[in-house]
Amino acid sequence: MSGGIVGLVLVAVGGALGGMARLAVGDLMAHWLGRGFPWGTLTVNVLGCLAIGALATALGWPIASSPAWSLLAVGGLGGFTTVSSFSLQTLTLWQEGRSGPAVVNGLATLVAGVAATALGWWLAGGGA
Repeated sequence: MSGGIVGLVLVAVGGALGGMARLAVGDLMAHWLGRGFPWGTLTVNVLGCLAIGALATALGWPIASSPAWSLLAVGGLGGFTTVSSFSLQTLTLWQEGRSGPAVVNGLATLVAGVAATALGWWLAGGGA
């Protein structure tokens, strides 16, 4: 990650843009598919995994220090994706007695997330 004040500003700008995009995608998915299942959180987490796979390939992984990585991955995808919302929503489904959707959400997030990361890596040329 790029250090110093420039790195902090890049992370802050990326985080703000990622957070706004997360809200927009979450609202859109709730409008399209309803609020009975956390579709928005699942969508942003899978899209974020796809994007980080592509970024890791495009920018070269591992990243020692890169302004682009700070802006796009740490800030942008850090603000866009969310483990905390995923965890709370899964726990809430479980506590509401909806164990099936809770398990589906957990497994779908894990499996689709890893698959999307691999796909992003491959699409960006990492599999060639």
